Amino acid sequence: MNAEEILAGKVLLIDKPLKWSSFQAVNKLKYILKRKYDLPKKFKIGHAGTLDPLATGLLIICTGKFTKSITEIQAQAKEYTGTIVVGVTTPSYDLETEIDATFPTEHITEALILETTKQFIGEIDQKPPVFSAIKKDGKRLYEHARAGEEVEIQSRKTTIYEFEITRIQLPEVDFRVKCSKGTYIRSLAYDFGLALHSGGHLTALRRTKIGDYSVENAITPDDFAQLHEDEK
Repeated sequence: MNAEEILAGKVLLIDKPLKWSSFQAVNKLKYILKRKYDLPKKFKIGHAGTLDPLATGLLIICTGKFTKSITEIQAQAKEYTGTIVVGVTTPSYDLETEIDATFPTEHITEALILETTKQFIGEIDQKPPVFSAIKKDGKRLYEHARAGEEVEIQSRKTTIYEFEITRIQLPEVDFRVKCSKGTYIRSLAYDFGLALHSGGHLTALRRTKIGDYSVENAITPDDFAQLHEDEK
């Protein structure tokens, strides 16, 4: 890799670590590339689809002219694996907030879980979590939520292409899902709990694919840094 290639455009596959923001990952790569290749201060770099800090996995980072492809990449189907814990909910639908309610789970069987997944295949209506970055009345939803303000959230259409249960060890349910752009897996976890006549929240999430790009071909930001140190 050289400065000309980076400015012309590269697609970099990063395996985002837990608790890193997508912004942090981009900044780390920006710092490494600028220092190594003496790039202009404002060279173009950006990611194709945010991952929450509590999620890991594939983050596609584009440089130079390839930043024009970000919208196109974001529009592709995405695949995730993760864990839903049933019987409890949180306001954020994940581990960002504390448990706010508990529900019965005695009636939940493997058969019920497998049957319930069928309700979510195809086009569905989904409400984004109140703790999300979508804007409402000029403020992000999580800003309203943290201020204790109640806002009406409109549901939106999204498509679930595949929803596979890979492990059941109640209260944990592991899954793999392939979905369209704009799908909130936290909302899927919450809605899945409701459909089981219980509750549910997301406790682990990993993005494994975006279109034909796979996390199997990605490296962590630290490994990326090491690789470019070794090239000196």
